[in-house]
Amino acid sequence: MQKRIVIGMTGASGVQYGIRLIEVLEGVEETHLVLSKEARELIEFETDVNVSALLKKATFHYEDDDFLAPIASGSYRWDAMVIVPCTMKTLAGVANGYADTLIGRAADVTLKESRRLVIVPREMPLNLIHLENMVKLKQAGAVIMPASPGFYNKPQTIDDMVNNVVGRILDQLGIDNDVYQRWGEKQKKQDVLPSSAHKIR
Repeated sequence: MQKRIVIGMTGASGVQYGIRLIEVLEGVEETHLVLSKEARELIEFETDVNVSALLKKATFHYEDDDFLAPIASGSYRWDAMVIVPCTMKTLAGVANGYADTLIGRAADVTLKESRRLVIVPREMPLNLIHLENMVKLKQAGAVIMPASPGFYNKPQTIDDMVNNVVGRILDQLGIDNDVYQRWGEKQKKQDVLPSSAHKIR
């Protein structure tokens, strides 16, 4: 049975991670995608991916101001939500219960309904406010996963680094995958499909 996964992409650098997650889940799990206005702009700026084509890879997609979307309600059930990448503004909003966007509202619902919320922040360095907001979210039940790819697999391409982070996200969602090379395991290169988001402008 398919899992129902909500994916929010916000306007932080690193949209490649969200794009790759959507690619991997396409046709495998039911996905509900929300792109912020800034995420749309960064997809066009950082990658060669067409936003309209990306939206079609999701099972369902919504505008970030659509509070009539099913994922705005706790009575609509889903298994988990990922915000990738997550801006500090979005992180602050979720940490403090300020749901002024659909992404923020869906995250708020995920927490209040005791569902899995994975947040992938993309910022450096971090100030004390950022760290305190992350602590609040962790205490509320969220998983905080900074976009920090490992290097033990000796990555040769940007795809290798993106896949490392995305594979770890999938692990947190309880979705079996061979997207990345695990510590102590050999990876068959043909098992990992290239990402369409690897080109940098």
